[in-house]
Amino acid sequence: MTVIGFIGLGNMGGPMAANLAKAGHDVRAFDLCEDARARAGEAGCQPAVSVAEAVVGASQIVSMLPAGRHVESVYAGEDGVFAHADRGALLIDSSTIDVPTSRQVNEKACERGFAMVDAPVSGGVGAALAGTLTFMVGGEADAFSLARPILEVMGKNVFHAGPSGNGQAAKIANNMLLAISMIGTCEAFNLAEKLGLDAQTFYDISSTASGQCWSMTTYCPAPGPVPGAPSNREYQAGFAAGMMLKDLRLAQEAAHQARAATPLGAQSEAIYALMEAAGKDDLDFSGVMKLVRGDL
Repeated sequence: MTVIGFIGLGNMGGPMAANLAKAGHDVRAFDLCEDARARAGEAGCQPAVSVAEAVVGASQIVSMLPAGRHVESVYAGEDGVFAHADRGALLIDSSTIDVPTSRQVNEKACERGFAMVDAPVSGGVGAALAGTLTFMVGGEADAFSLARPILEVMGKNVFHAGPSGNGQAAKIANNMLLAISMIGTCEAFNLAEKLGLDAQTFYDISSTASGQCWSMTTYCPAPGPVPGAPSNREYQAGFAAGMMLKDLRLAQEAAHQARAATPLGAQSEAIYALMEAAGKDDLDFSGVMKLVRGDL
């Protein structure tokens, strides 16, 4: 039985930690939120009241945190992982953060004798619950080999993207593409409706034609055609628009640093920022359909 320290028990981290516990691992789970710790306990984890309590004696440590500043603080802070974890422990950060911070934290980890990978995820809350996430992993090949068995408990697809930070690069590029395709899908359904096509008819045609994409066939933003999509439950978030906006801002920051032209990415950021300004960034990101239709 592997002892795993898990830090960050939100909508994604909580189910991920629970799946590790279900697989028989000794999961010591920490979050600043007492309720989150209690839910982790109910799911079979051992709630910890501090980072130190979660990581001491753990051979592997997983984190799922909101932003780069939180990752840096949790790992490199005075009372963080580096200060308390056993040397030689494997560190897996599944947060989605900026590439430079990810690489800097990884470098500091290596200097202190830890193996570390960045392993952001795709799939949303549903995949976190089901244990079917996709992991995009950056780090040395040896560290990836060590991390893979644990990641496979929480996901069905685990890819090595290359050196440190490349997992983050893959994640933000993928989510920028997802945002672009979702907005385009919303515009297409809206146009079809305005021209007299109902959503089901347009779906039946386009889902088997050249316009087919994941945003249409798996996560359709128009109510009706895909029963399990958030559009059929008032856009209750699986992946919130606010989280998509965070990722788009990371993508634009990275594009500026890399001098990469991403005009559609920039426009997507501006569109999701309108959802934030309207106070609707708690909707699922497919809820941008409401913005396109003028319903916000």
